[in-house]
Amino acid sequence: MQQKPKAIILTDGILHESDAKTAHGLIRGTDRYEICAVIDKVHAGKDAGEVLDGIKRNIPVYASVEEAISLISNIQYCIIGIATVGGILPAHFIPLLETCIKNHISLVNGLHDYLSGIPRLVDLAGEFGTELIDVRKPKERKDLHFWNAEIYQVTAPVIAVIGTDCALGKRTTCRMVQQACTDAGINAQMIYTGQTGWLQGGRYGFIFDSTLNDFISGELEHAIVTCWKETNAEIILIEGQAALRNPSGPCGSEFLVSANAKHVILVHAPKRTHYDHITAWGTIPSVKSEIELIKMYGSEVIALALNTEDCSMEEAIQFQQQYEADFGIPVLLPLQQGVNKMLPVISSLEKHI
Repeated sequence: MQQKPKAIILTDGILHESDAKTAHGLIRGTDRYEICAVIDKVHAGKDAGEVLDGIKRNIPVYASVEEAISLISNIQYCIIGIATVGGILPAHFIPLLETCIKNHISLVNGLHDYLSGIPRLVDLAGEFGTELIDVRKPKERKDLHFWNAEIYQVTAPVIAVIGTDCALGKRTTCRMVQQACTDAGINAQMIYTGQTGWLQGGRYGFIFDSTLNDFISGELEHAIVTCWKETNAEIILIEGQAALRNPSGPCGSEFLVSANAKHVILVHAPKRTHYDHITAWGTIPSVKSEIELIKMYGSEVIALALNTEDCSMEEAIQFQQQYEADFGIPVLLPLQQGVNKMLPVISSLEKHI
């Protein structure tokens, strides 16, 4: 098995916040890199996994790039581990990135602000022979696909993992369900739609919010059809983005319509009341109304996954039991209980192909 390149993750003070969700995904697992440290002065001296969710993962947190370099040999990449509103690169990250370049460490960036658009970094990278990898750079027109109805040839059930808001754990839930299926002998494949999915080593997918609108449906279809043909997938899971009714970036209808996803795992945070926690953006509608809206698209919610932010374990269990009684579908607590509860439902979908 080929050895993965060593990488450090830069969060610089916000490892514990939702804006560090790129780092969170990589800490939980990636097939593309060996994550050997996180750079975050606020949490220096801790284990990154324990900061994230209390699970030790033997990924140390260091206060500076220099400290990591002094303790770890052959670091090849530094990954910017944050996903800010608007994809803006914080100005105070620049000196840290310069330090990496001067130590022959290439940079990997998933923000909308491109490193290749910052002349001082471009010049420095040229001087020290390092790469500036902007994951969110759009594809060239010649590489884009237009929707052509080929999706209707796919016989494997397509399950979209969508949420009632942003930053709820859609990608994490999707990845966990895919892994649970694999462990159970079910050939489930995941379509990534964000930069973290690529960073985690996703083979099939595209960066949704960097794709020209005319080609989103086509890129989604192309990824699914290619995946199905090349892997003989029995189940195809799609990582969702944003939410159907989040006004800052409504998203999800493409998965239900263009991707022909007739099944949905809906992710919801019971204690979150407003989109992105911002009152002015509006109140998040009820789970019941979201299920009904998805049904209007011709799709069915087959499970609910809960983000238990601000909940005690007792409260999480109460929400789980209440929703199961209300909707008669499995309600998952992915981080606390895993997602195996969902496997009988997925197995039943396979039998109806």
